[in-house]
Amino acid sequence: MKRQGGAGRTRALQGGASRLRPALAAALMISALVLPTQPLQALDRFDFTVKGEDKALTKALRANSLLLAQRDERLTDPQDLFAAARADYARLLGALYAEGYYSAVIHITFDGREVADIAPLNAPNTVGVAAISIDPGPRFAFSKAQIAPLAHGTELPEGFRAGQTAKAGLVEAAVDAAVLGWREEGHAKAQVARDDLIANHRDATLAADIVMAPGPELAFGPVTVKGAERMELARIIKIAGLKPGERFSQTELDRAATRLRRTGVFASVVLAEGEVLQNGGLLPIEITVTEQKRRRYSAGAEIATDDGVSLTAEWIHRNLFGGGERLTLKGAVTNIGAATSGTDYAIGVKLDRPATPSADTTASLAFDLSHEDAVDYSSDTAEFGLSFIHYYSESLTLKAGISYKYTQGSDPGGDFRYRNFSLPLGATWDRRDSTTDPKGGFYIDATAKPFLGLGTTGSGAKLTFDTRGYRSFGAEKGVTLAARIQGGAILGSTLLDTPRDDLFFSGGGGTVRGQPYQSLGVPIARNGSSDYLIGGTYMLAASVEVRSRITSSIGVVGFFDIGRVDVDGFFSDDGDWHSGAGLGLRYETGFGPIRLDVATPVGGNTGDGVQLYIGLGQSF
Repeated sequence: MKRQGGAGRTRALQGGASRLRPALAAALMISALVLPTQPLQALDRFDFTVKGEDKALTKALRANSLLLAQRDERLTDPQDLFAAARADYARLLGALYAEGYYSAVIHITFDGREVADIAPLNAPNTVGVAAISIDPGPRFAFSKAQIAPLAHGTELPEGFRAGQTAKAGLVEAAVDAAVLGWREEGHAKAQVARDDLIANHRDATLAADIVMAPGPELAFGPVTVKGAERMELARIIKIAGLKPGERFSQTELDRAATRLRRTGVFASVVLAEGEVLQNGGLLPIEITVTEQKRRRYSAGAEIATDDGVSLTAEWIHRNLFGGGERLTLKGAVTNIGAATSGTDYAIGVKLDRPATPSADTTASLAFDLSHEDAVDYSSDTAEFGLSFIHYYSESLTLKAGISYKYTQGSDPGGDFRYRNFSLPLGATWDRRDSTTDPKGGFYIDATAKPFLGLGTTGSGAKLTFDTRGYRSFGAEKGVTLAARIQGGAILGSTLLDTPRDDLFFSGGGGTVRGQPYQSLGVPIARNGSSDYLIGGTYMLAASVEVRSRITSSIGVVGFFDIGRVDVDGFFSDDGDWHSGAGLGLRYETGFGPIRLDVATPVGGNTGDGVQLYIGLGQSF
């Protein structure tokens, strides 16, 4: 009976446990979220000291410390701290060498114990106080800085000479420059034959004596390809543009890789030199590629107060026929909800073929249709053309082509129709350090488009230019001064005989912010009534911005824009100015800043009130 009673009580407890299980499970889940599974190992104190008052050196050393980085991220597990501390000896020593300190003393301690003296299998279970103490010692100078023989025209680093600070990076840079110099002269196997680096700790000097072995002069040999799936091997070799028998050059090897990447077909491109030379000193080259997905989609949007919303979309098919061809379909709907004009539409198709006719030239066929509903006129345009872009260098491109354009529309003066053939020519010199957020360099684009009018359409030439410059200064180059001057002229053709979309307006995000879109043009007297506005035959505009970085991702901008439109010459009696100014915010996204600009008119009579502009990337 007792056993049965016991059994009964057991079953009762089991039943109670069954009823309590949901509540117990919930409590366990809450405790698992709130409470750690094991005690946290707190780091009570961290000391980082560098003897002397060299703030730049201290900053560089702190930036190279893994232990400090873990402390800042609150990763205080003793095992992780111990591993970071052991790695810091080499990292800090490398940072000291980079600044010319070769007799430094580094101490890294956990609770007073030198980390280097702690056996790897006897790592501490807790760390209360961690400390890094560095005595950099004297800064070394070069007593001798010699590297020979050198190829003709080799430029060694400025600081690699006797008497200058003996930074380790200067020795490496000098070797790299020497090797590159010989490779440019065809000596692809150039290398260091002997390097004598002797540090004299008594005098705090470093003697560097490096002997180069140029090796034989070589030429490009046969080119082979690996990794291609859909791309024709012969086309890859032609696009690369390496010519067997031509003298080896590092620049030409780099340009071959750039040509292949420029097609957009490949996710990666690697050019490797063969180890075994062929007869006559020919160096085989192996190209390894990884192809991208064949199709890509993109879309964009901008919004401005009076200009309305602009939407763009693009669809790209890479490697259309297996020869690197790229088919692009693009469309745009702009000025949606604009205050003073209607909605514009555009659609276009373009086929690009690289290495046509030369390795550095891309041929393009394009067909575009557009509808423009401007302030005082509306038009429909169709244009078809063949063009060539020649990549003369990484920064300089040349353009040439031929096109036919047909436009018909109407304005308050009546209906109009324009037909012409044109020969657009142009050159772009782009030395910016970034296309979306430049902080240094310059950009120059110039075009000349002679055109032959048919019927009542005038003949002449349209000239345009766009120049931009950037200069950064201040702490960590956090302030950037950006300036832009752009303009154009129509020569030979009269105002009313020139297609409307070739004429110049000013106002809006591309010229003068704060003024309504295309608000400054040329007034044309209507028969017995008020004037209407068309573009001018001459235009000038300038912008200046001061861009300041507040944090790593947020920046502010102050800007001033000014523009002018004229007829029959710059600064004519029929022309006029207007200007605008404002402030902006920038938020860095990793692929370009998001732009928000607020502007108001400053001069002229074409607008009033505040204008708002939102987009991706800097305004110019």
